[in-house]
Amino acid sequence: MLDNIKWLGHSTIKILGEKIIYIDPYNLEDELNDSDIIFITHNHYDHFSHEDIKKCINENTKIVITEDLYDEAFKLGFEPKNIVTVLPNNSYKIDDLSFDTIAAYNIGKEYHPKANNWVGYIIEINNAKYYIAGDTDITEEAKSVKCDIAFLPVGGTFTMNYQEASILANEIKPKIVIPIHYGSLVGTKDDTLNFKNNINDDIRCVIL
Repeated sequence: MLDNIKWLGHSTIKILGEKIIYIDPYNLEDELNDSDIIFITHNHYDHFSHEDIKKCINENTKIVITEDLYDEAFKLGFEPKNIVTVLPNNSYKIDDLSFDTIAAYNIGKEYHPKANNWVGYIIEINNAKYYIAGDTDITEEAKSVKCDIAFLPVGGTFTMNYQEASILANEIKPKIVIPIHYGSLVGTKDDTLNFKNNINDDIRCVIL
């Protein structure tokens, strides 16, 4: 389940398969224009980056965004038929790719208000469910997630820190958990190591 996954820094995930998927492309080194679908969790510049989206897209790329980003996606040149807007806690399908949205928001911080309807995603690929949490704290919605692989932010400040992320991982019990949202704006490699040390033995923690 990991052979097709690349972590490209910060919160950027690339999944290779029948479709090439990017999640929150940011600070990309290469201009490949190879994406089939881009998933965006919310509108902050380190998750919705015009410059980096342009490095991914081609004329057939579809983009999945929260409703507040529709006009921005249109400005980037996406045709309406290739723009999919989503709300939290719903199920969707693009071609043969099914995915769910999970509310992503802060508790006790103001960076990611619940009222903004920002999201994480559970994407199903080859019968495996990949949970990309987005910028979130431990929420009731996040604690209800069932998945095979979980990508959780560990950098703190704007999201969960490594201690909180490990609590969530041990609660939802994915087969594999991968720390993200560190090493750029917030968080360090030490956060990922501390995160790994707090993960239960029945969960495989992989630092990409």
